Amino acid sequence: MSHTFRVDLRGIIDLLSHHLYSSPRVYVRELLQNAVDAITARRELDPSCPAEVTITCGSTLTITDTGIGLTESEVHDLLSTLGRTSKRDDLGFAREGFLGQFGVGMLSCFLVASTVTVITRSARDGGPAVRWEADASGNYTVSQVDGDVPVGTTVTLTASRGNDHWLEADVVRPLVVDYGDLLPAVVTLDGEKVTRGERPWDDEDADLTAYCEQVLGFTPFEAIPIEVEAAGLTGVAFVLPSGVHPGTRQTHRVYLKRMLVGDNVEGLLPDWAYFVRCVVDASAIRPTASRESLYQDEMLLAVREELGEQIRDWLIRLDAIEPRRAGELLAAHHLGIKSLARSDDEMLRLVERWLPFETTDGAMPLRQFKRKHGAILYIPDVDEFHQLAPVAGAQGLGLVNAGYAYDLELLNRLSALDGASVARRVAPSELLAALADPEPEVEKALRLRLAEGAGALDRHDCDAVIRDFDPVSLPALLISNAEQQRKLDTEQTAEEVTDPLWAELLGQLTAGSESGRAEQLVLNSRNPLVQRLARLTDPALVELTLESLYVHAVLQARRAMRPKDTAALNRSFLELLDRAVGGK
Repeated sequence: MSHTFRVDLRGIIDLLSHHLYSSPRVYVRELLQNAVDAITARRELDPSCPAEVTITCGSTLTITDTGIGLTESEVHDLLSTLGRTSKRDDLGFAREGFLGQFGVGMLSCFLVASTVTVITRSARDGGPAVRWEADASGNYTVSQVDGDVPVGTTVTLTASRGNDHWLEADVVRPLVVDYGDLLPAVVTLDGEKVTRGERPWDDEDADLTAYCEQVLGFTPFEAIPIEVEAAGLTGVAFVLPSGVHPGTRQTHRVYLKRMLVGDNVEGLLPDWAYFVRCVVDASAIRPTASRESLYQDEMLLAVREELGEQIRDWLIRLDAIEPRRAGELLAAHHLGIKSLARSDDEMLRLVERWLPFETTDGAMPLRQFKRKHGAILYIPDVDEFHQLAPVAGAQGLGLVNAGYAYDLELLNRLSALDGASVARRVAPSELLAALADPEPEVEKALRLRLAEGAGALDRHDCDAVIRDFDPVSLPALLISNAEQQRKLDTEQTAEEVTDPLWAELLGQLTAGSESGRAEQLVLNSRNPLVQRLARLTDPALVELTLESLYVHAVLQARRAMRPKDTAALNRSFLELLDRAVGGK
């Protein structure tokens, strides 16, 4: 024996209010949508019929449209059946020209209303008007209405307990303006027209800057017309005037067939275009069930790719027509442009030409740096660059800081496009080779002191090198051997682990590594402190001075302090303080 499912309407309404719709405010959208769909349907029969939606607010809310209306059988099929779409398709309310499927959103009215009354007269059969009245419990009645009722539909809502404010004019008016501003119908509320009816970007003389300020709240750097024919999409992409964090939510104002989906819709543009906000209207992209966001399907992916291409092309045109303005834009939104340049040659050239990079000569574009130095020598670590930049700059050696987001990838792409000699990573040992040898007498004296104080540097697995370099104020420079540093870290980890298999694996990782010290302390023979070190006769003071110079160089290099480095810092400071106040 077969049975039919029974539906608890109160449970359905609770589901809608707590899990599908973000707010009861959507009832206004659903009423407007049904009204405009009805007008669209009637205009297929009579193109000259008026397109008017009239709303009045008081103790109840009433919305009247000049649409096609419903017959009594259609009332049963469309207003009183949940989830049944085949009849709607047969009646023509699911075709492309309609905002939605007529009657589907009627349930949303029960988010704010205890009873919903519909009086409708069909333009198809010329029959009498029909009255449909339903309550939130799921009960409804249908009856014929005597008298002269014009073709169209009137919906009246009576507020449920605690929801009276949702039917008041002060609440309804901004919702109608928000949802229905672009609808192709004249919408009036309490006798006043409250919607625009036209898309601003369709008017060549429209002030799009003022429109952006009104709906998005900022004055744009540029307003870019956008269009995706396959999706029936047109609109404007507004470029933010100042930089924003790449992690900022990328949201847009999206209309579907001129009905607002939402003003915080995500996923319309590629991630790199986080500095652009769009206002668009489309006909072929799909909303989610709540119709408050977009469905992630192949059409949306195609739209996202096409809009990204259009913004990219605008950037390239801007560089050709207004290069200085393009430079200003890149400076404000450099991370997004860099992200795009990782896979786009034209954008890479734009970055190379305009985007400033941190260098030993100050901030400058890569092309300008290349003209000055012939090649782009870069360091991929920010701290290492800041450590070596003063020394390299004083020797006339140009370096680029490639330690920030995307910089290393961009320089590698330049090398791949223009040749390895154009941009390459510089090793700290190359900088060491560029430094001058010290005076023989100074070098001889310092080597004697280094032999006396060798224990201080041995404790830190560090060799000492003597060079003559600028700036004179820098007594010592720490250069790390990355391979040996990794080996030391692995060996230390192997000593700490208790699992023999893990310890054996770590031992195998270090077995083939080259021998050598992890760091080199480069003493500056021109520095007065280092010159006084060469004249010291107390071996204990020599060792203390070398260890102090080492710790100072670690701090200058911004390298993380290991426990033995911290111990050396405390020990050298206290011993030097003791000597300064009269100790031995």
